[in-house]
Amino acid sequence: MSTGELLGIEPLELQFPFELKKQISCSLHLTNKTNEYIAFKVKTTSPKKYCVRPNTGIVLPRSTCDIVVTMQAQREAPSDMQSKDKFLVQSVITNQGATLKDITADMFSKDSGNTVDEVKLRVVYVSPPQPPSPVPEGSEEGSSPRPSVSDNGHIASSEFVAATRAAAIEPKEKSYEASDLLSRLTDEKNLAVQQNAKLRQELELLKRDLSKKQRGFSFIAVLIIAFLAIFLGYLVKS
Repeated sequence: MSTGELLGIEPLELQFPFELKKQISCSLHLTNKTNEYIAFKVKTTSPKKYCVRPNTGIVLPRSTCDIVVTMQAQREAPSDMQSKDKFLVQSVITNQGATLKDITADMFSKDSGNTVDEVKLRVVYVSPPQPPSPVPEGSEEGSSPRPSVSDNGHIASSEFVAATRAAAIEPKEKSYEASDLLSRLTDEKNLAVQQNAKLRQELELLKRDLSKKQRGFSFIAVLIIAFLAIFLGYLVKS
């Protein structure tokens, strides 16, 4: 802040990002360093070029006040981009409880015997903000951004974390696929075992049925042979 005895003023340079045909504003911050009511007034060497709001006022004890200085739109730029404009902030101690309507021009006149604290400010033109840089050549719109690399060759921390998470997710997905395949193969194996067991049961039943049929056929054959033997014996006796 300034070295004013009554008001601290920040900044001491009014910086305007100069652009043609565009109004530009900046702020002043006043701080009352005393326990008194302080009246202030802001003057400039180019009153038609600048608008100051408020240009006068009262700053309460140990309080602050903000002022907005607006430069009107300019049709031409200075050849050397240097400004000769100046501002002057005047401040005086006024009566306790004073308000804006109590401020008069005579309060800031040294000829009237008043003690007027004055702080001079200068105007500086600075370069306007630069537009965002275009997309580098070779990059495609919509493609995934590549991790940025810092000067020491390491990937930026946030992007490194994202890349690490992606690398961790990919093996997990593969593990899930392998587990799913193993589960399906196990189910198919169990089904095949069940079908094999069922086929064996059906085969045993067929064997049993065939065995019963064979036994029945053998008994009939014995009866036929016995009948023939009896019949032949009867013929012989006859």
